[in-house]
Amino acid sequence: MDVPEEVGEAGEAPDAPVVPVAPVAPVAEDTTGSAEGPGPSEEPAAFRPRRRGRTALLLAAAVVLGLVGGTCGGYLVQADREPTKLPPLSQPVVKQSKGEAEPLAAAEDRRLRTDGDLRKLLLPRPKGTRDTEFELGTDGWLDLAEFAQTYEEPDEIFGDLITDEFRRAATTSWRVGSTQNVVIRLVQFRQEQSLAAAQDAESAYYWAEEEPNTRSWPIPGTGDGMAYVHDTPERKAGYLPLYSAQAHAWRGDIAMDIWVYDTRPISKEKIMDLAKRQVGRL
Repeated sequence: MDVPEEVGEAGEAPDAPVVPVAPVAPVAEDTTGSAEGPGPSEEPAAFRPRRRGRTALLLAAAVVLGLVGGTCGGYLVQADREPTKLPPLSQPVVKQSKGEAEPLAAAEDRRLRTDGDLRKLLLPRPKGTRDTEFELGTDGWLDLAEFAQTYEEPDEIFGDLITDEFRRAATTSWRVGSTQNVVIRLVQFRQEQSLAAAQDAESAYYWAEEEPNTRSWPIPGTGDGMAYVHDTPERKAGYLPLYSAQAHAWRGDIAMDIWVYDTRPISKEKIMDLAKRQVGRL
C-alpha cells in the first residue's frame, strides 16, 4: 500500500508495505500410522520396486494380440465394402456485406483513451481545494524510480516493477480545508506476460484488510474493487491522530489507488464517492 510520508501538522501517514510473500503451507502430519516416517534415530528403509509378476505379463501380451487382431480384422471388413462418397470440399460462398464498418467513437474506444494522456483520466481537482504538502511526481507523472520510492523497500520494489512490466503512473492530490488530504494514482502496465494490474489490486486488498478495525465495501461496477475505512487512527507523539480510508480497483491494464487522510473519522460516503467517480472515467 502506497502512502505519503507526512501530512504536515495534521499527522504522519504510515509507510506503504511491500508486496507480501506467500507463506509456505505446513506439511500435514500423517495420523494413520501406516505411512509414518522414521523417527530421529531410525534409518529410512531402502526402496525396492517389486518384480513384475507373470500374470501382468500375460495380460499385457493379450492386450497387444487383441489390438493386432482387431486391426487386421477391421482392414479386411473395410476392403469388402464399397467406398463411401465424401461431401464436396467447396462450400457455399457467403456474400460480403457492402460498405465499411464505422470506427468506434473516441468515447467508445477504451484503448484510445488509455493509450493517450493518462493524466486526463484522473478525477479533476475540485474547486476551492489547495495543494497538499506532499506533492508526488513531476507534472502529474510518476516515473519508475519515483514510483518505487513510495514503498518501504524501493530497491526491491524497483525490480518487481520491472518484472511486472510497469509502463507509467499518473497521480493527483489536493487538500480540503486544513486537515483532509486526497491522493489518487493510476498505474498502467504493459501486460504482455501477466495480468499485473489485477495482481497490483490484489496486493492492495491484502494490505488494506490487514489494518485493524477496518470496514470494507465492494465498489459497484468493478468486479472485485474494494473501498476501506480504517476506524483506528495512527497516533504519534506530537501529532494529531490521523484517520485514513482507501479504495483500490483495476480495469484492463490500469490499477487505481485512492487514499484519504484526515484528523477526523472519514465516512464511507466520502471514499465511495471518489472511487465510483474515478472508476467511471476508466
